[in-house]
Amino acid sequence: MKVRNAIVSDLKAIVAIYNASIPSKIVTADLKPITVESRLNWFEGRDPKTRPIWVIELDDNVVGWLSFQNFYGRPAYQQTAELSIYIAPNYHRRGLGKILLEKAISASPSLGINNLLGFVFAINKPSLNLFYQYQFEKWGYLPQVAEIEGCDRSLIILGRKIII
Repeated sequence: MKVRNAIVSDLKAIVAIYNASIPSKIVTADLKPITVESRLNWFEGRDPKTRPIWVIELDDNVVGWLSFQNFYGRPAYQQTAELSIYIAPNYHRRGLGKILLEKAISASPSLGINNLLGFVFAINKPSLNLFYQYQFEKWGYLPQVAEIEGCDRSLIILGRKIII
């Protein structure tokens, strides 16, 4: 198993893993699959020194990924980053999300990050449990802010202060 910085040739696997999460209706607010082309600017706009995308490999296959995203896009928030973690369905419950989250927490000071955020649908118990296991706290609650196939989804904002 290896965690490394993503390279552009990983984007196809990153998108496939993301798209595999859409049918569950509990992970993302995207309702239809995205394309590699639609994510190219997102990928290329990253600075691996401050907002990396990492992939986790098993047997030379990308089976999960984590990205750091700017929060709110204004300079005063530069020390805060939103995390996204996606694991291929066949690799759920193997501890890969834990590995990525632990690495994100430990690497945050070197990335200039003092606060980590996760935006998780309230119905997504596995993701909530993962973040709570690593001392993330509920920093916000947005009731019924998304609608997926007639079902309202509330969003929980999880946060963790990084001690430097």
